[in-house]
Amino acid sequence: MLSTASAAAARLRRPALPLTAISLLVLTCRAAIAQPATGDGASAPAPTPTPAAAAPAAPAASAAAAPPPASAAATAPALERVEITGAGPSDSEARRQSTAAKIVIGREELDRMGDASVADVLKRLPGVTLGGRPGRGGEIRMRGLGSGYTQILVNGERVPFGFSVDSLTPEQIERIEVSRAPTAETGARAIAGTINIVLREDVKRHLDNLNLSLGSEAGRHQQQASWTRGDQLGNLTYNLSATAYHNQRGDSSTVDTVSTDAATGSIKSASHEERTSLDRREGVHLGGRVVWRLGAGESLAFMPFFITAHSTTEASGRLAQSVGSANWLDSHTGSDLSYSVGRASMIWQGRSGANKHELRASLNRAISDSHSQRQESGGLAPQDQTSLGLAAETGWNLAGKLSRSIGEDHSVALGWENEGQRRNESKVNTIAGQPQQADFGDNVGARSLRNAAWAQDEWNLSPTWSAYAGLRWEAISTRSEGDSSAASSTAAALSNRSRVWTPLLHSVWKLDEASKDQIRFALTRSYRNPTLQNLVSRPSLSLNNSATRPDRIGNPALRPELATGLDLAYEHYFSAGGLMSVGVFQRRIANLIRTLTTLEPSPLVGGGPQRWLAQPRNVGDASSSGVELEAKFRLAEVWHDGDATAPNVDLRSNLSVFRSTVSGVAGPDNRLDQQPRASANLGADWKLRASPLTLGANLNWTPAGRITLSSDAASGGSDQSAYNEAKRVVDAYALWTFGPQVQLRLSGANLLAAPAVSSSTVTTVDTSAVPSTQTSETAVTRARTWRVWSLRLELKL
Repeated sequence: MLSTASAAAARLRRPALPLTAISLLVLTCRAAIAQPATGDGASAPAPTPTPAAAAPAAPAASAAAAPPPASAAATAPALERVEITGAGPSDSEARRQSTAAKIVIGREELDRMGDASVADVLKRLPGVTLGGRPGRGGEIRMRGLGSGYTQILVNGERVPFGFSVDSLTPEQIERIEVSRAPTAETGARAIAGTINIVLREDVKRHLDNLNLSLGSEAGRHQQQASWTRGDQLGNLTYNLSATAYHNQRGDSSTVDTVSTDAATGSIKSASHEERTSLDRREGVHLGGRVVWRLGAGESLAFMPFFITAHSTTEASGRLAQSVGSANWLDSHTGSDLSYSVGRASMIWQGRSGANKHELRASLNRAISDSHSQRQESGGLAPQDQTSLGLAAETGWNLAGKLSRSIGEDHSVALGWENEGQRRNESKVNTIAGQPQQADFGDNVGARSLRNAAWAQDEWNLSPTWSAYAGLRWEAISTRSEGDSSAASSTAAALSNRSRVWTPLLHSVWKLDEASKDQIRFALTRSYRNPTLQNLVSRPSLSLNNSATRPDRIGNPALRPELATGLDLAYEHYFSAGGLMSVGVFQRRIANLIRTLTTLEPSPLVGGGPQRWLAQPRNVGDASSSGVELEAKFRLAEVWHDGDATAPNVDLRSNLSVFRSTVSGVAGPDNRLDQQPRASANLGADWKLRASPLTLGANLNWTPAGRITLSSDAASGGSDQSAYNEAKRVVDAYALWTFGPQVQLRLSGANLLAAPAVSSSTVTTVDTSAVPSTQTSETAVTRARTWRVWSLRLELKL
């Protein structure tokens, strides 16, 4: 008789059942219920052999028991020396053992699809989305929340100014840790969660890998070479990595803007803009980790990394007005950008009995130098513009940690952190030969100082119950320094201070001591502090200023957002490494920060006419909740059909559904900024038997959605909304293994090459007119995307 798991597997083979994320999760749940518990890490009992299979065993045993002939003994080959190196827990086991909810992505997952950037790896994780168009990376968002809600760390430290994880390649990374709720040690500036990217660590064996890649996007070539070297020399271990790349990428988009009278529907103005550009980039990434074993339980690690990149862009565009004033404007822009960032970190670790101590120090420096020149011609009052910018940021971090083990099941830790940043920015804009923003000067500086202290207590109360309690205090002071040559008082020095207490509680309960089923619970407090860019009050002016093309300015009076979070999840782990998880979460946010667009007096010298201005403000409270489903397993773990052999296929799927509301904003769709309604992934990897070929593919889906950002046009403000069409991204690869040292991988990214379509609408009421008039302006952007093909040779030297 077929077991429940066999029946489920039989249904899986029926062609009428689509392999969606939902069907995979249902299948996994049924198999999990039917599968007997075999103990932690134990395999299911082997089937009893049939008499037919057992019959030949006796003669074979007798033959084995007989002494071999002398001639055979003389010719027996000599045994080779085999060295076995112990490995740490698997990714799924590390996730299972962690008291705080954490997803661990190791080298196998990082190498799976042959991704060119870390962002491509992250987009397939549960609840993670990218803000940009397909194939262009973008802001990383957990649970659909971007704009600072997701904490990004590299080796446990916040990333420097201007740093993008897109600049890291998977070859430079040891693992990625995704925490859905904050902890005292990693920090509480993580309302949506934390992504910690751990660069290559010290190795226990020789490592010498070289990857050579050649790619193509719409006929434009991309080249990349990555080298990783690691070894152990006595008490010293090291791991070094280097990546060099050169690529060309094009962009093509259109923007259609229509302004209408909301009462009559008549069109006041309409314009069509076409934009094309070609971007050439080259860069070098260097990183490493060197560890000295100073004695028993004591080590000193040095971890530097350096990134330098240079890009040049040639862009052209045409703006044509068809209604209102039938004119046109052609533009050509050339820009040049250089960016460099370096960080040097040191960690000293020691042990004395049950006590462990750690001291961490780091210093980083980032520099960005840009130059652009825009030339215009046509009948719309052309204005040539030149922009020169230089930004530099220096940061340091000093942290300490003391932990003590109390028996085998209890540990406590205390820690402190000091972090400082100083940023200086010089920017010169000229329009038609006339300098702009003279009221604010050419130089603006800002500095921030962060102090934190934390304590955490983690213990196993019983074989089935583990708990974690933490408390963190953090204070941040930010000060912007205006240019002494500026004439306006707006450029004077401004300051912002915030202090936050964050209690944290995590717990894991196993259904029984030998069970692979467990329930997670977390009750936490987290926050989001305003960035330096949000606080500094220097404006950024927009050519062709309008409701959908506003000027931008910071707000030094911003207060941090505070969030109370609740997380609950059920997890089931299979004996071969697969897992199934169902979770829910809730976040209640106070002092929500949102960028609003209003018509304000111009910040230029002497006041000037009113202009559209976008500025971040605290607008009230909000809440966000969701359901997160995940399943990944080998098909053989749920395929039980007599003597049939399951295909060597790994399946993975996840589905996240989000819901949020913002108080003070009238519905419908009064959700948090840029949060989609859902995200999903469905992927599979098939290792062909008796063949060196492995095939794999992944579908990433984000549905269409509209968001209402503000609804106060009647009170002198504006009604703002945004819309994004559905995003579907298909990636695939074919891997041919020539041997243990050589592999060839063909990858295709963004195979659907669907355009990215978005729109924004701003509605305002002019109360000075009699009768008052209501105007609505909508801008629709259509951006083209392309398929990206790459061929990569992977060598183990």
